[in-house]
This record gives sequence, C-alpha cells and structure tokens, in this order.
Amino acid sequence: MSTAADERNARAPWALTAPALMLFVGVLLIPLAMTVMLSFHDWGQYKGIEPVFILKNWHEIATDPYYAEMFWRTFRIAILTTLLTALLGAPEAYILNRMSGRWKSIFLLVILGPLLISVVARTLGWALLFGGNNGLVNKLLMSAGVIRSPIPFMFTETGMVVALAHVMMPFMVLSVWAALQRLDPQIENAAMSLGAGPVTIIRRIIMPQIMPGVLSGAIIVFSLSASAFATPAIIGGRRLKVAATLAYDEFLNTLNWPLGAAVATLLLVALVLIVVGSNALIERRYAEVFR
Repeated sequence: MSTAADERNARAPWALTAPALMLFVGVLLIPLAMTVMLSFHDWGQYKGIEPVFILKNWHEIATDPYYAEMFWRTFRIAILTTLLTALLGAPEAYILNRMSGRWKSIFLLVILGPLLISVVARTLGWALLFGGNNGLVNKLLMSAGVIRSPIPFMFTETGMVVALAHVMMPFMVLSVWAALQRLDPQIENAAMSLGAGPVTIIRRIIMPQIMPGVLSGAIIVFSLSASAFATPAIIGGRRLKVAATLAYDEFLNTLNWPLGAAVATLLLVALVLIVVGSNALIERRYAEVFR
C-alpha cells in the first residue's frame, strides 16, 4: 500500500503541472522551433518560400556589414537606455522608500500609472512633444528664443533612448525598491551617529545593498529594450532600424520570412546568452542576498 501511495505522490506534481507544461510547449516552444527551422529555408521573389535546408540567410547576416551595424545599434540603444534608467531610477526608488505611508502610495501609483497606458500612446506623446518644427516643446523654446532650430528627436538614437527610458523606468524603480525593502533604516542612523557623512553612507551602506536590485532591473530593462518594437518603430521609423523593426519589415514588407526568422532567432539567442550569463554572475557575486 505504501509503495502505491508513494508512486501516486510522485506522479501528482507531474499531473498538476501537465496543463501548464502543455500550454508552454504549445504557445512558446513549438513556435520558436518553427521560427528556427524557417530561418534555414530559401526564399525568392517569384518562387516564394522553399522548404530546403540552406545557410544562405545566416551567411548573409554574417557577411553583410549592414546587419552588424543594425545589431550593434540595437544593443547600443539598449545599453544606453539601461544606464539612463539606472541613473534616474535608483535615486527615485530610494526617495520612494523613505516616504511616509500615504505619500509612498501616491507616488507608487504615479510610477506604475504609465504601465496602464499603451506603449504606443506614450511614444506618440514624446513624438508630439519633440517632433520637429511642430513639436510642442520645440515650438515653445523657439518662440521664447532659447533655440533657433528644433531639437532633433525623431529618427535619432537619442530620441529612441529617451522614449525607451520613459517606458522602462517603472521596471528599474520596482527592482531597486524591492531590494531596498531588505535594508534596515537603523543601519543608516547608526552610521550617521558614528560620524559617517551622507556620501559615505551612500557609498558604503546603501549602494552595496541595492546593487542586486539595480543589476536585476538592468537585466529586465536591457532585454525589453533590445527586443522593443513599438517605440523604435515610431521614433526611429524606417530610417533607423533595430533588430525588431528589421524582422518586422522582412516578414510583412519584403515577405522574406526566412531572413526575418534568422534575424529574430539571432536576436533571441543573443538575449538569452546575455541574460543567463548576467544572471549567473549576479547570483554568484551576491549569493548572500539571493539565499
């Protein structure tokens, strides 16, 4: 009897997780596998997609400098966005953590509020503010005589970084804020009573405690920024492509699905390697925090 009961208990977790596992395989693994297989097919303008195993798409990506520049632009924008959100989000999370209960709730709602608005709407808001001669901010600054020509925002990497940083800021703030929940405020008071200045407290006490949160938020922001589509498509347009917009154009404009699949697969592999490697380094460096 005990043996049969043990076998049932051993099978119970598999039975409970089977529906979720089947859903995971059906909606994620199978489409990804089909995309990878599609990247090895051939395509022609008149013959369409041919289900043959060929490395032409991967050879084109490896040898054409255009794709190297496009991927470098993608990761450069993601890195700059991550740095900007870390520089602005970490102090913002620290201030939020030091607020009283009522004000903390209000400002937490302010931080999370943009997540309730479409990414497209938020990006279009930036375009309306700084979009060429008709942008509201540019018109006000030019009418006030502060600037003579509009601030370049549309179709620039700077505009994409600013818009992406605004979109990704809540993820960084929440990551750092979660790390600050483990920080005892009395430690700062004790250091202050022992004569430590504000800079020393930030450098020796606060920064080591929140660094895991900053790094975790950086992984989230980097991966989402590198794979973002709506913001680069609106701000960058067709002049300044990144990996996501290039894959979209290959699928829906030129109809070269195998090449688009190769671009998407390469982006996915690169992001997985970066995220897994960074996460392993963070957990190894801050093993005590993750216990």
